[in-house]
Amino acid sequence: MENLLGLLRLHVIRGVNLAIRDSKSSDPYVIVRMGQQKLRTRVVKKNLNPEWNEDLTLSISDPILPIKIMVYDRDWFSRDDKMGDAVFHIDPFLEVIRMKNQLGGLPEGTVIMKIQASRQNCLSEESKIVWNKGKIVQNMFLRLQNVECGEVELQLEWIDVSGLEHEDVAY
Repeated sequence: MENLLGLLRLHVIRGVNLAIRDSKSSDPYVIVRMGQQKLRTRVVKKNLNPEWNEDLTLSISDPILPIKIMVYDRDWFSRDDKMGDAVFHIDPFLEVIRMKNQLGGLPEGTVIMKIQASRQNCLSEESKIVWNKGKIVQNMFLRLQNVECGEVELQLEWIDVSGLEHEDVAY
């Protein structure tokens, strides 16, 4: 891939209070899209609070592109039902990644940056970018849109392949 800046590992942790799309429950899975890339988790049967705990990895060449999370209910004999979606940008996360060399030696659990939930993002609560086990990670709860209820918990982790941490990348 041309102009690859690095890889973004999305740890899709869990869904919380997802919408009912079958008679009493749902069989949810998550699709992650960024540009032409499309990844998905496994289906968790009959569960409104599924725990996926799956790592999905996106190649990042255009950091301005938003990342879209879509939750669906798996239906075996008809089209899968939508259970909501959320969009987020990785700009603040990449900003911290660029500063990584200046952050060495931080105590475990140090909060480097906080992103407030607002009408301009899908965060359901404050998101923190934290120094965790020698790495920079961002934890976030995304409020699903276009649905009556539901949230998805994610954790972002950067995998450097090009030296983004050592150079200024304009976008």
